[in-house]
Amino acid sequence: MPFFTTRDGVEIHYRDWGQGRPVLFIHGWPLNCDAWQDQLKAVADQGYRGIAHSRRGHGRSEQPWGGYDFDTFADDLNDLINHLNLRDVTLVAHSMGGGELARYIGRHGTSRLRSAVLLSAIPPLMAESADNPEGVPDKVFQDIKNGILGERSQFWQDTAVGFFSANRSGDKVTQGNKDAFWFMAMQESIEAGVACVDAFAYTDFTQDLKKFDIPTLIVHGDDDQVVPIDATARRSAEIIADATLKVYEGGSHGIAMVPGDKEKFNADLLDFLSR
Repeated sequence: MPFFTTRDGVEIHYRDWGQGRPVLFIHGWPLNCDAWQDQLKAVADQGYRGIAHSRRGHGRSEQPWGGYDFDTFADDLNDLINHLNLRDVTLVAHSMGGGELARYIGRHGTSRLRSAVLLSAIPPLMAESADNPEGVPDKVFQDIKNGILGERSQFWQDTAVGFFSANRSGDKVTQGNKDAFWFMAMQESIEAGVACVDAFAYTDFTQDLKKFDIPTLIVHGDDDQVVPIDATARRSAEIIADATLKVYEGGSHGIAMVPGDKEKFNADLLDFLSR
């Protein structure tokens, strides 16, 4: 399996499937690049080059003690793009990965990019405030950190339910979905888990979104129990100049993994890539 070394010496694992115009996937928290396998195969089967890396502290990547902030994540992404000398890239980002995508554009621009996809993504800001009343209360983030520090294995099993909206009548979530979430979450280091909560909760990406000058597809479920659509996707669609918002009725936070929704998302993604 391929790895590359970041400018500060951290070994990052990535997958690189197929040939053609590159589509680079950025995973959510607390997952890793394995979360994108369905999408990697979907794009590779259609003549694209699918690439996905595991963020530092996650999956098979190295687990340093520090560097769990969005400037660092964006620079890691830039290192990967430069390592593979990618151009005309479509970036596809889920959840926390959306912050990584936004900060990448904020710091490194769009000269190597063709387009972007934000799926259930956190920008512009997750935390509740006077200017962001639809955001998530601070207590929720504190409870997440306490859950990780207290007994993270059970915490991740419990968290998988809301992640996939498995607490709704008629949901299509499988036990396999929940088991895969738990397995990937347990591969994340406990330090990365806690530090990333502060990063994705309180980082404001508004100024980064204003620098988007490429076509951007925003996909969000209206039953997302992790990242509230009104505070994130709807606001991002207002800030980004060339944005298209697609709302999945009843869609959970884990759209790309749940049967039914993942096929719909794959079709929307391939349609967007063909333009």
